[in-house]
Amino acid sequence: MTRDPSSPPGTAPAPGRQAAELVGPGPAAAGKAVRFGRLGFVGLGHMGAPMAANLLRAGWPLAVWNRSAAAVEALTGQGAHAAATVAELRDSHIIMFMLPDLSFIADAAAPLLAAWRELPPEPGTVVVVMSSVSPQAVKTFDAEVSRASAGNAAVIDAPVSGGTVGAENGTLAIMAGGADEDFERVRPALESMGTTVRLLGGLGSGSLAKACNQLLVGTTTAALAEAAELAERSGMDVTALFEVLSGGLAGSQVLKIVGPRIAAKEYAPTGPAKFMHKDLGFVLESAQSSGSAVPMTAAGHALYGTLIQQGLGDQDLAVVRESIARLKGKA
Repeated sequence: MTRDPSSPPGTAPAPGRQAAELVGPGPAAAGKAVRFGRLGFVGLGHMGAPMAANLLRAGWPLAVWNRSAAAVEALTGQGAHAAATVAELRDSHIIMFMLPDLSFIADAAAPLLAAWRELPPEPGTVVVVMSSVSPQAVKTFDAEVSRASAGNAAVIDAPVSGGTVGAENGTLAIMAGGADEDFERVRPALESMGTTVRLLGGLGSGSLAKACNQLLVGTTTAALAEAAELAERSGMDVTALFEVLSGGLAGSQVLKIVGPRIAAKEYAPTGPAKFMHKDLGFVLESAQSSGSAVPMTAAGHALYGTLIQQGLGDQDLAVVRESIARLKGKA
């Protein structure tokens, strides 16, 4: 029996209608046909655009929306449908948001939720929050989605790690939180964008995992920047130092990816440094809720706050080296 293409994965097909079958990654490699539902994608920035492009390459029928037209046009050239408004995505089975913060997502989703209040979506619809957001606030957003959709739509939080390189190569680490059945509905789409996809618990677990990720990335980047400044001011070649460090216990993906930019003082943004301050704030929020001590987070949050005050927030994360350089003699 074949599923109605207008119904979400996991629901029974409507009588007399045939489902479209598209071949995607994973099972398709073994020669199996995978039935896909319709997808919507909101937010085509540094991360969102290559993520959406990977969905298209995997064969997903995709409608996209973005504030600026240029990013939309680039994807329509690859086969995407351009949605005139976010509300136009109301019949998508999976709707993904990749915007700077949950406030941006709530604003963008407002027309969609209004449309659902008029006519609820099909049961099993999933809204996927792929941005770094508050583990607590995403639960409030889920309640709003549930009310607007008459309980027919649920939220999965599925933030990513891997930067623009991972987004372009489809090798992101994707950490998810939500109900098992909702995760299984979106898993094939997530696996079109990432190579490590895990459900870590209930709603908010993905965002907490991303907060932990950012704790490691933010403080490690700051430590590398501090080491670079110390080495250079002591007459040492920073690139040579990082090459030696990469062969020992100090070696890491952060050193491999961000280290060369720190050494070369290349600060053209691949992702604005100001977002690290926001993300470390989520760690502090979660630590307060759980009663955990996070001294490294507190120090990092203060440092990235200073970076923003110095007017460096829109530059690359590696610009934390410049921020530290301006603190000379203030240790």
